[in-house]
Amino acid sequence: MSARLLIAAALTLVAAPLAAQDRLPPAPYAYQQLNDPAKEAKAKALMETLRCLVCQGQSIADSDAPLAGDMRHEVRSKIAAGESPDAIRKWLVARYGNWVSYDPPFDAATALLWLGPLLFLGAGGWLAFGRFRRGGAEEEA
Repeated sequence: MSARLLIAAALTLVAAPLAAQDRLPPAPYAYQQLNDPAKEAKAKALMETLRCLVCQGQSIADSDAPLAGDMRHEVRSKIAAGESPDAIRKWLVARYGNWVSYDPPFDAATALLWLGPLLFLGAGGWLAFGRFRRGGAEEEA
């Protein structure tokens, strides 16, 4: 009896994400391009610089996640309405945070992101220099 209960609980946990799938139809501009090629090019250029919040490794132009489709719809709708890409980017950053942009601004929250590689490179150089310097002193002695 307890084995059956344990199996049923495990199957419920495995099936739970399937119940959370989005059953709503995609937004109109999620998979449909704008009629004006110039506006679509502006929208596509902007969408390629915005990160999918679900996939995190893809831009919203490349992602098939429902949230990315909604974001594509918002970008295309706002471009069609005449808004500038910078204004749309600011709106998305205000709504979702700096994480949505592949090029986050330099501020207190992202300082480690920008300076971290330089700090690690400097620490590695300092350690290597100390190691080589110590090795040279041991050879002389």
